[in-house]
Amino acid sequence: MTTDPVIEGLANLGTLPTRHRPPSPSRGRLHTAIDVLTGMAGGLALWAAFPPVAAWPLAILGVLLVTAGGHHAFAARGRFEPLPRRVGRAALVGFAAGLAQFVPLLAWLRVVTPLAWLVLAVAEAAYIAVLVVGLGAVRVLPLWPLPAAMLWVAEEAVRARLPLHGFTWGRLAFSQPDTPFTALAALGGAPLVTFAVALTAGLALAAGRAVRPPAPRLLAAAAALVAAAALPGIGMLLPRPSDGTPLRVAVVQGNVPQPGTHFLGRAQQVLANHVQESKRLAAQVTDGRRPAPQLVFWPENASDVDPLRTPSARAEIQDVVDSLGVPVLVGAVVDDGPNHLRNEGIVWLPRTGPAESYAKRHLVPFGEYMPWRGLVSHLTSLTSLVPKDFVSGRGDGMLKVGDTRIAEVICFEIAFDDMVRTGVAAGGQLIVVQTNNATYMGTAEPAQQLAISQFRAIEHGRAVVVASTSGISAIIMPDGRIVDRSRQLTPAILDRVVPLRGSLTLADRLGAIPEWILASVGILAFGVATVVERRRNRRGA
Repeated sequence: MTTDPVIEGLANLGTLPTRHRPPSPSRGRLHTAIDVLTGMAGGLALWAAFPPVAAWPLAILGVLLVTAGGHHAFAARGRFEPLPRRVGRAALVGFAAGLAQFVPLLAWLRVVTPLAWLVLAVAEAAYIAVLVVGLGAVRVLPLWPLPAAMLWVAEEAVRARLPLHGFTWGRLAFSQPDTPFTALAALGGAPLVTFAVALTAGLALAAGRAVRPPAPRLLAAAAALVAAAALPGIGMLLPRPSDGTPLRVAVVQGNVPQPGTHFLGRAQQVLANHVQESKRLAAQVTDGRRPAPQLVFWPENASDVDPLRTPSARAEIQDVVDSLGVPVLVGAVVDDGPNHLRNEGIVWLPRTGPAESYAKRHLVPFGEYMPWRGLVSHLTSLTSLVPKDFVSGRGDGMLKVGDTRIAEVICFEIAFDDMVRTGVAAGGQLIVVQTNNATYMGTAEPAQQLAISQFRAIEHGRAVVVASTSGISAIIMPDGRIVDRSRQLTPAILDRVVPLRGSLTLADRLGAIPEWILASVGILAFGVATVVERRRNRRGA
């Protein structure tokens, strides 16, 4: 069977076996090892595109290397090589690439338990294994970089939904918080940005392969990569909004007694810290050292003591809200019956007390509720960290605070497209992220989450206010600029004027349509490529 020149990967450092001479086992193992190493290099490059390294161009290089390794692994080695063997090689390359990306990317989970970290990393790597099989298959199609980029979107779409409502960390789009690609988010959301990054890498790889002599192929691919990087330049021509009705907001970061999971047992101290910082804000306003805010935001878990059922907590919060004289969005854990809780953001008004509230809709499995509790309790004692399951909220995530409408999300909800979009589409003029990153202090998780929040500002054309118990709190303008941010494990008050905006971006209007179109066409192309491969195999046999 003749090997199509366009599928020769950058990992092919030697000469492919001829059609009349099957490769020796040792040579085949060498090629497979090179493919796996190429995939792992790509996975490491993808990891480095995210914080803490945050070198966003490496996302392009990572996709290029993973695709190259998968293409070469999927190519037939010998005239009668069966298709399942080729699929297995490509899956191995993808799995290695996924581990290389997600093991370091999710290392912040080790502070909870190394078991959760490694199990989740392996599960995410399995998705990349399936993706790379698809990338290897579509290489036989004309203009293969297009369906290949669509398959990246399809993989992320499935991973965001399955299993247990999905997990979105590590999406290509989230490695682009403020880059030439990011403006495309306002047109088609995160899926379009992922598509653009993957397409850029695919075109660079295809251009590099167009140079036939093996010696200059790497140089040609590097030059093509630089040229293809100009593709997202169209995003730089798109306007980034900064106008809107001005509103002065303040964020109170009270800090926690100590990082890690230990702070969970010291809820009263965390509440006291936020009350104290809020009183400091009120005193500064009274003394004229700081302008008076119109809205104040507390973070998630600022009051793990239920303020609706605990008179002392209610009195403390009411007293400080009255001293501020403006509404405060209070992050609180409230009881929902004897065995359940709700993670809420409560609008607390001067004099009148609690008003509207938002309950977190997208709960974290094994963090806020325990799937298969009975079974898991036999395997580990960590179920004690979640003694009560949280109940998911309802609604669209839009809260009215006087004349202001906010689109609220809590913690990891910022990473799910529909959680943010519904609140904005319902009229939210400002995106507010209440979060508690105290468990992950000293890791890359707070910076990774902040990058996603920055991305959402451009996607929805809204200012984003991030309120964290212990950092990183931040204020982000609609054009993606971070104008103020706090240090970690430090009490802080952020105070800025932000624009309120009511217009919707094209991405808001289209919703999930771009994702479904790109993913569906990519899967259809994979089906066509599979038929082509089977016919080639039959002819070769």
